Amino acid sequence: MSTDWKEGINWDAVRKWRLKRAHEAMKRHGLGALLLFYDENMRYVSSTLTPGWNRLKPGLRYVVLIEDQPPIVYEQGDIGFHLEAHNPWIPKENIRYSYAWIKGAVGPASTQQVDKFTRSLINDLEAAGVNDKPLGVDFIDINLVGAFQQHGIEWTDGMTPMMEARAIKSPDEVKAFSMVGSICDYVHYEITNFIKPGMTENQVAAFGFEKLYSIPGMEDVEDVIVSSGPNAWPNWRNFSDRMIRPGELVIVDLAALTWNGFKSCVYRTYCVGGKPTDEMQRVYDEAHKWLWDSIDATGPGVTTADVASKWPSAQEVWGYEEEDQAAANLWGHGLGLAQYDPPVISRIWSLDHPVEIRPGMTFALETQHGILHRFGVRLEEMLYVTDTGIEMVSTYKSHEIIAVD
Repeated sequence: MSTDWKEGINWDAVRKWRLKRAHEAMKRHGLGALLLFYDENMRYVSSTLTPGWNRLKPGLRYVVLIEDQPPIVYEQGDIGFHLEAHNPWIPKENIRYSYAWIKGAVGPASTQQVDKFTRSLINDLEAAGVNDKPLGVDFIDINLVGAFQQHGIEWTDGMTPMMEARAIKSPDEVKAFSMVGSICDYVHYEITNFIKPGMTENQVAAFGFEKLYSIPGMEDVEDVIVSSGPNAWPNWRNFSDRMIRPGELVIVDLAALTWNGFKSCVYRTYCVGGKPTDEMQRVYDEAHKWLWDSIDATGPGVTTADVASKWPSAQEVWGYEEEDQAAANLWGHGLGLAQYDPPVISRIWSLDHPVEIRPGMTFALETQHGILHRFGVRLEEMLYVTDTGIEMVSTYKSHEIIAVD
């Protein structure tokens, strides 16, 4: 972190980088303004935080970004007074209170609230002289469709330009991403020293949550996945009260911890209270080869098709009829302010719709394999792309089943 004797992460540079990229993406798409509801997009352009209780409730807070202007933040209730004190990069006149209808939960009052919302939006667009240009929207509520039509607001896709902006990280964002990788290495090490036969999956998950929330800068931990024995194939991607038996494989994912806004995803496979059988090791070795073949294929200028082609087909490995049945089994996904920044890599679409991998992209690659209702393995690494190759940010016991006595 930054101190008086070393710069660390320059958050002011991060804010300026993001706002510049968002404005450039708007121009490429011919937009006069963006109306943003998704947490990751609001944070990207305004560097303001959405509290946990506010998430997944579009409209409690929202941000309007006009071309070449600082963002306008419509904050929930009187929380805007805190923005005035702690977010000096937002002009005070651009801090407003929101008009919310809570996805229609207010019933007949929704019409009243949507009308207030729409009129304030029109005022912003008219004041900036962009009311005759398309408005990009990253989420559309059914209540807004009629109001926008009634008031003649031309709205269009605003998520695509935001995805384009978020795809490439600044050097300071890469520093933060690397810190997240370090946190994952640390917590997997702690789990190695904690997990024992007789524990339940939820006890292991609770230990992971506790360790993560004790780290300064940790804002949220979306999930600690712990799947053991038969729960690990197919990977349930959950945790339960199932007891871990001696010699079983357990897969653990530090999924979407959020440190200063940045997300994670690092899987490791443990053998608890015993040694892996030859069959377990064979399955692990296959998944390991698929993963590291795809990592070795990654670099600037290659495409997502080059990466996905290193993975076998779902029919070949598991006898599935379609790749969609194996969705997220062999997988790559961008990491940033969202768990799914570009690129997202899968045989489902990447072979036919390749996307160029560019310097500054930060993402995870993950593979899994198993024997139905007996055991499963999964492993995952975080990396970023440089001008000449890649750098790994997750490193703890990358090439082995972690054997725990």
